[in-house]
Amino acid sequence: MLHILYIVAITAEAMTAALSAGRRDMDWVGVCIIAWITALGGGTIRNILFDHYPMAWVEHPEYLLITAGAALFTPLIASFMGRLRKLFLYLDALGLVVFTIIGCQIAQDIHLPVTIIVASGVITGCAGGVLRDVLCNDIPLLFRREIYASASLVTGGVYVAIDHWYGNPTIAMLAAAAIGLTLRLLSIRYDWHMPKFIYRDKWEH
Repeated sequence: MLHILYIVAITAEAMTAALSAGRRDMDWVGVCIIAWITALGGGTIRNILFDHYPMAWVEHPEYLLITAGAALFTPLIASFMGRLRKLFLYLDALGLVVFTIIGCQIAQDIHLPVTIIVASGVITGCAGGVLRDVLCNDIPLLFRREIYASASLVTGGVYVAIDHWYGNPTIAMLAAAAIGLTLRLLSIRYDWHMPKFIYRDKWEH
């Protein structure tokens, strides 16, 4: 089940990444690269940091084909994407919690400390989007007021806590996904935001 959701998530991430590339007038190569980085970049960074190989897209090269295909299909339906904005926000939220849980599980498998397990989930869930925004010259969503990294952090924390207390990864996965997804969707629905730090030097004009 988690694998199916992962495929759905990387497909949705690749399509939203293609739109970001399109806003920057990139050619089809650029579109594919941005899609790959967005959909697979978080897991790649995690694996490099933890010296965990092979990469998911090396072990499963079909992930590259799926994300590239989704990205190249996006221009054909770009005129309808505005109507599907909410759907893709929901799919992005689903991707966030799925990536986070997978990141936590991989860190567990290589017996990392609890704090690093949660950090692994956040890196997996958020780093691809940060790379996309940086390459597209946007302020990363992670650094804005959106409840995004916070939702990933809550998802990872719930997963680790329940798995520790009950020793049942399935229950931990379902509970973490439900809580993290609910938090992210409610933040979209009710426009919840994190507090901002605003500082202006008195000598600034």
